[in-house]
Amino acid sequence: MKPLNNDWDEIIAEEIKAPYYLKLREFLKSEYSRYKIYPPMEDIFSSIRTTSYADTKVVILGQDPYINEGEAHGMCFSVKHGAQIPPSLKNIFKELHDDVGAKIPNNGYLMNWAKQGVLLLNTCLTVRAGLSKSHAGKGWEELTTFLIKKLNEKQSPIVFMLWGNDAKSKQELITNPIHKVLTAAHPSPLAGGRYFGSKHFSQANMFLKSHGLKEINWQIEDIILFTV
Repeated sequence: MKPLNNDWDEIIAEEIKAPYYLKLREFLKSEYSRYKIYPPMEDIFSSIRTTSYADTKVVILGQDPYINEGEAHGMCFSVKHGAQIPPSLKNIFKELHDDVGAKIPNNGYLMNWAKQGVLLLNTCLTVRAGLSKSHAGKGWEELTTFLIKKLNEKQSPIVFMLWGNDAKSKQELITNPIHKVLTAAHPSPLAGGRYFGSKHFSQANMFLKSHGLKEINWQIEDIILFTV
């Protein structure tokens, strides 16, 4: 694992020596050598590499990475410029528009959120192409449980948005009363629209403001599309 170059390095230094994590590493070596795995190996830890522990004030917790080519890059629900916006993210943008009036963008790159302190984390950080939850139960859940427990220890307020049953399973880890926990159905179309109306974005900003913290600018800027 390459250095993250922020405070997460020290926090996870001992955890990545644990037997379960070493076993997970061997599993991943085999998977990446035999199959198409998402995200690319160098992007697995993009979420904690981009959003430091100290800067985290919102956590969006999803399930596992996107399963199609060119989508997953290590931040839950985000896709890089040039990728089509997946159905789950389209639903997130619709809810965002209905909740806070944000314009629906022409891209799904959520880096602007991450740089403001929104940790975009999945419960499982890798997946085999085309097979959702194919890396479930291999050790990622233990690592993300560890990360959530460490975030729970923070004495500055965090808003935890838990979307879907896998994410909701972490709710019991968040015991510090200084934090706020918001739960909702997964934004996938398979959830039958039960995600809509959750109003997590406005609730998060009201909570941050009430604690004297800077609100998140949820607007994702359009990319300029050049035509010849």
